Amino acid sequence: MSKKKEKDTNSRRDFLRVGLMAGAGAIAGANLLNSCTGEPETGEKVKVLTTDGKVVEVDRASIKPREVIKKEAREGIKNRKFVMVIDLAKCKNARKCVEKCQEGHHLPPNHEYIKILLLQDSPKSAPYWFPKPCFHCDNPLCVSVCPVGATYKRDDGIVLVDKDRCIGCKFCMTGCPYSSRNFAWKHHKEYDSPLQYSPESSVPGTEGTVSKCVFCADRLKENKLPYCLEACPMGVIYFGDIYEDAVTNGSETIRFSELIRDRAGYRYLENLGTRPSVYYLPPVNRQFPLERGFEGPDEEILKRYDNTPYVKSKKNGK
Repeated sequence: MSKKKEKDTNSRRDFLRVGLMAGAGAIAGANLLNSCTGEPETGEKVKVLTTDGKVVEVDRASIKPREVIKKEAREGIKNRKFVMVIDLAKCKNARKCVEKCQEGHHLPPNHEYIKILLLQDSPKSAPYWFPKPCFHCDNPLCVSVCPVGATYKRDDGIVLVDKDRCIGCKFCMTGCPYSSRNFAWKHHKEYDSPLQYSPESSVPGTEGTVSKCVFCADRLKENKLPYCLEACPMGVIYFGDIYEDAVTNGSETIRFSELIRDRAGYRYLENLGTRPSVYYLPPVNRQFPLERGFEGPDEEILKRYDNTPYVKSKKNGK
């Protein structure tokens, strides 16, 4: 991105922040991305918000329409409805999915699109490793609360964020019940060469904006599987198309409907009504002992699990 374009983008983002703090979010969402054009007046007046938080009336001809996101990035891949299935019985917290995702999306070490949690459903049940990407919901709360249309849902089920529109208000982060979004407090990694930004790849990232797992939408257009799936050495992650009723983990291809039915697949926090596009297979007949997941990660990663019931009980000698 050129310095001039970056300056213009940051100026627009700062302008929008002022508008939102002034309590005129509705007007901001509709008009704040506009600017004067010098066209002949129409006589029709519309209300806009100034940089100092005042509502003023201007002629409609002086309003420039907002920049439109690339059509293909907004519409998605036709006749596709993507779905992911995660087999919890196979996960041993190898974290290869996390590392490959970070590499592919040029993310710094502390910026993860997929997180590996340690869950335990009750004090008497066994703990298990739980990979958690963005769930690309059919009823995404993040989209409904974004005041500037920066986050949106495509026809193929993928939910994306356009960082050129994002103003960093974090409303979407608050609205997401799964905590699947990240805020870039600092600049993302430096790049060896200029990169062409696309919401489908989320690259390059920008300080002061929100980003998240994108189901590797750019790779799907090239008939490639997501980074996380390709990197997983245990075949934990399946990915595919609901319309074709097929998912694959790279080594085997299975009917999605049969896999979910025969293995009692479920969606995380189904009661919220968000209708996620990520399904889980229960951690029964596990292929690896839980303790294996503590062998690979460094100490900084392992500290994340200190407050889990399992780790606390171990430290207390129970």
